[in-house]
Amino acid sequence: MNWLTDFVKPKLNSLVNRKDPPSDLWTKCGCGERMLYVSDLKENLHVCSYCDQHMYIDFESRFKQLFDDEKFELVEIPIENNDPLKFKDLKKYTDRLKDAQQKTNQKDAAHVATGQIGGTTVCIFLLDFKFMGGSMGQYVGEAFKIGCQKAVELNCPFISIASSGGARMQEGLVSLMQLPKTVAACNLLDQKKIPFIIILTHPTTGGVSASFAMLGDINISEPGALIGFAGPRVVRDTTGQELPEGFQTAEFLLEHGFLDFITTRKELKQKVNQYIDL
Repeated sequence: MNWLTDFVKPKLNSLVNRKDPPSDLWTKCGCGERMLYVSDLKENLHVCSYCDQHMYIDFESRFKQLFDDEKFELVEIPIENNDPLKFKDLKKYTDRLKDAQQKTNQKDAAHVATGQIGGTTVCIFLLDFKFMGGSMGQYVGEAFKIGCQKAVELNCPFISIASSGGARMQEGLVSLMQLPKTVAACNLLDQKKIPFIIILTHPTTGGVSASFAMLGDINISEPGALIGFAGPRVVRDTTGQELPEGFQTAEFLLEHGFLDFITTRKELKQKVNQYIDL
C-alpha cells in the first residue's frame, strides 16, 4: 500500500475540490457576523433571529405579510419608463433600466396594491430598494399619485412603505419635480380626510424623506432603520458641527419627535390595523 497515493492524495483532492453549499440555501446577516438559513429567514419575515436586524424584504413578501389572507390586487401604472435627459454616465440610463428590470422582474421601483387589513380595504404604495435603490423618478412619482387617487376613489386609508436612496439622478430635474408632485398628492388625501400612514424602512433618505415619506398622519418605522436626507459626512461638512452618535437612526428620530412609534416587523400588521380602527 502506498500511503501517499492511497491516502494523502485522495484527502488533498477532497479538500481542494470540495463544493460549497448552494448559495440559495444560506445568506449572511446584514451585520456580517452570522450565516442564516434562507428558509428560516423567510419564516422570520427576513429578520435576523440573532441580532434582530430587519433585512431587505421584497415587495411581494411585504404585501403578503400585511394583507389579509395574503390576497392583494396590483394597480396598473399606465406610464412607461423613458429617458427625458438622454442621460449617460458609464452606461446609458436606458440600459441601466433594462438591467434592473431583468434582474428584478419589475417594471420600476414602485408598486401599488389594494386589499384588506383586518377586514378594512386599504391602498398601499411601496418602494422596493432592489430596483435601482428604490430611487424616485417620474414613474415613482406617478405611481404615488395614482395610489393616492385610488385611496380617494375607494375612500380607504392610504399606506406608504418607503425604502429609498432618494431622487433618481439619471432623471435630473425631472426627478426633483416629483417631490412637489407627491406632496400635492398628500394634500389631496388631507382634503378628502383620507388617513395616511407612513412606514419607514431601512434605508429612507434623500428626496423621498424630503417629500412624502415624512408627511403621514401616523409615522411608523422598523427598528434600526437609517432615516435622513444627506449622509453623515455631508451633513457634518455642511454644518461644521460634530453630530450625535446614531443621529439618523429610527430610535434617534423617535426620541426627537419625528416618529410616532417603532415596531418590529412581526407586530407591524397589528399596529397598522390598530390605527386603521382608530
